[in-house]
This record gives sequence, C-alpha cells and structure tokens, in this order.
Amino acid sequence: MASTHESGHATNVANYEQQISYCVGYGATYNPSKVAIKTASMSTQLTSAISVQSIVNQKLNVYSAAVDAREILFEPLSVLVTKIMNALKSSEVTVQVVTDAKTLSRKLTGKRATPKSKRALDAFIDSTHEGAKTTAPADGTVIPTDPKEISSSQMGYDNRLENFSRFINLISAELGYAPNETELKVDTLNTMVTNMKAKNTAVINAITALSNARIERNKVLYKDGTGIYDVVMASKAYIKSVYGAKSPEYKQVSKLKFTKPR
Repeated sequence: MASTHESGHATNVANYEQQISYCVGYGATYNPSKVAIKTASMSTQLTSAISVQSIVNQKLNVYSAAVDAREILFEPLSVLVTKIMNALKSSEVTVQVVTDAKTLSRKLTGKRATPKSKRALDAFIDSTHEGAKTTAPADGTVIPTDPKEISSSQMGYDNRLENFSRFINLISAELGYAPNETELKVDTLNTMVTNMKAKNTAVINAITALSNARIERNKVLYKDGTGIYDVVMASKAYIKSVYGAKSPEYKQVSKLKFTKPR
C-alpha cells in the first residue's frame, strides 16, 4: 500500500527529468525569460527532487522494517497470555488475583467476559418487527442496530502493550507465581515487555522520520510557485507559446503527466 501511495511522486520526478531533457533538446530556441524554467534552474531542482524522494524511500524502508519487527514480537502474545493464565491458575495465588488477571487477559486476547448481550440482541429483534419502538432506554444505553457483537477487546498495539505491562506487574507481585518454565518466568516476561516497548517506540520514531521526510519532499515537488509541479506547468505554457499548440514540441511535453496531491 505504501509503495502505491509513493509511486505518484516518483512518477512526477521521473517525468520532470524527461521534461528537462526535452527542453535541453530544443537547443537555443528554448530560451524563457523566467529563471525558474530555464534548463539550468530546472536541473538544479531535479537534483533536489531526486534527493528528497530518495530520503523518503529510505525512511519508508525503515518504517516497514520497524512495523514488521513489532508485528513479529506481538504476534504470539495471545498464546503466551493463555499459557500464563494457566500457570497462574495452578499457582499458590488468591482467587482475586486470578480474577483480576482474567480481566486483563481478555483484553489482550480479544475475548469477552460474557456472551453476546441478550438485551442488545432482543432489542434488535424487537426493532425488526413492524411497528416496534426504537427509542433509546431512559438510562442512556446505546442499543446496537444489528446483532453483531460490540467488541470489548483492546487489540491495538498501544493498548496491548499497556495491558500486557499491567498484566505482568500484577503477577510479578505474587510470590506464589513461580513457574519453572523459562518463557513464563517473571524475569523473562519483564524482558519481553521491555522489548515490546522498544519495538513500539521504534515504529513511532519511524513514523515521525517518514512524515518529516514527506513534508520536505512535498515542499520541493509541490510548494506553490516554486515546486516542480508549478515549474513544469510554466515550462509547458512557454513551449506552447513558442512552438504552438499543435507543434511536435508541445505534443512531446503535453504527454508527460504530473499530479499534485490535494
């Protein structure tokens, strides 16, 4: 998806290089008075455009790698939480601790505490009958318009990281939780939390770097008046005025497509 999003900018840069090549090929007859559309000025701007686009591609690769690394680390989390819960249930801990841990484990695995709300389902069934009332209850409860389950899970990376950290803090405080399996030991789990935080931070920082690189790229390519998009339009207008709308020179450049993001 990201490469598709970036392809339009890369095409603009490539077509800008072709536009300049055509202008150089016209020789002395391409002699605009406007400095920005002289071949020397456009060539300098092309160098900048290639540079900023290259930086965007580099930052995009870093971002993709960071996202992949985070996904790999988070992917087995649900299975691990289930193992921890089973280990906790078989440990010398109180029922209350197990209950508290269950609440967090459901958020981490995307499971609901109870089956589908009968009240919500009944309300939907009633609303499908002719003449049924669909007004909201006096207590302000929102009734779903279909019987689909409203998920109570918090499966985003930030939420999962926060809930897993709370989950590990909870069981870490229990001396009765002392499994012999290395992957379930508190020290191992704390190390995993640290790694998860690092991977999540890496994605956040990669997003910032990529966003800033795109801002700088867009200034070179699309800034009003000075970006390559406006320069190209001015150059095309000059070629049309000098050689004519039906000239082979104008037909050359008119086939070059440039797009500008809204």
